[in-house]
Amino acid sequence: MASDLWLSQVAIVISLVGMSLGWRGVMTKYSGFYDLTRAWSMMCWGILVGGLYGSLGDSFLLTTYLAGGFPHFTNLIICLGLSVVVHLFLRRKKVRRTGSQPTTGWALGLAVGGMISLFLIFRLLEKYQGDIGIEVVAIILLVALISPRAHALIFCRHGYGMLMGKRWSIVLRTFFWTSLLLTSLYNSVDSPFIWIFIIPPVLLAEKRAHDWVWAAVPRPARRRLRRIWSDASRAKAREEE
Repeated sequence: MASDLWLSQVAIVISLVGMSLGWRGVMTKYSGFYDLTRAWSMMCWGILVGGLYGSLGDSFLLTTYLAGGFPHFTNLIICLGLSVVVHLFLRRKKVRRTGSQPTTGWALGLAVGGMISLFLIFRLLEKYQGDIGIEVVAIILLVALISPRAHALIFCRHGYGMLMGKRWSIVLRTFFWTSLLLTSLYNSVDSPFIWIFIIPPVLLAEKRAHDWVWAAVPRPARRRLRRIWSDASRAKAREEE
């Protein structure tokens, strides 16, 4: 019991660090120019949804993978349910009124991905607690960094698709990517080479994420943001001279 408590605390800390790092970059670049209150509110909802999602994945998928079995179509059912829930959250009136579906989706995905990483890191620590080598540490770090950010990118793209007028087609797209991501994350426990197929799509999506978040910034705010960037660029150029 004491050992499990210690392992869970370590998993919580590592996953929280991964979530905080997932906020940096895209979201911090546009900080103050989107509905930040709604985004933080969605983080709380994401922890609840992610807790349920992570628990179901742990019970019906991860433990089966670790035991060397195949979970059949359970993954599809869980991820389809998640995609529908994400869509329902992003189509709420308060979110649609401000056009903040992409940034709200990012916050929601960050929390959901963080909870997935929490359960997965706990199982990794539990399985290898007597023999934690460099490879296991590397997998734990990758899970903590990639899971929150990958889910954030998927849900941000979902919100952007809703801004572009897409409805249930974007649900199917999210369902496809979350199913693929969850399966890959769980299989990476015993097959680390799978990270070769996870990291490149995340990096490619990262480049597109700026366009998705930019769409959530109100037009008047875009002009102010461009002026701020321009002033900062000129100030940096003067410092370098």
